[in-house]
Amino acid sequence: MSTEPHPLLRAVKPVVDAVGATLVPPAEQEPSDVPLVWEGEVIAAVRMPPLHGALDRLIDSVEAELGGPLPSLSREHKQLAVRLLDQRGAFILRRAVEDVADAMGVSRITVYNYLNAIHR
Repeated sequence: MSTEPHPLLRAVKPVVDAVGATLVPPAEQEPSDVPLVWEGEVIAAVRMPPLHGALDRLIDSVEAELGGPLPSLSREHKQLAVRLLDQRGAFILRRAVEDVADAMGVSRITVYNYLNAIHR
């Protein structure tokens, strides 16, 4: 018996990890999970993470992408971080501007200014 993961699971693993989801075996699949089907057989299912913590996961991914914690980034990289967070829907979450400002070590007004510049 092979211990190698199925090719589909290897292929989707980076995406699953990036969104903070988990892979679950077919026997543990719940109605809200997304089944992964290969040639008519359910190989596994993707369980999406709860919304709680979504902003933290988005901030973590942007920090990893930009190579450091938000407070240590240059002004230009902080502006890019706000652009990336905006593109990924972070600011539709309640209190996101305040939380991003706290995470960056800047004021809410600064984050709003970055957002206004993006949307001009």
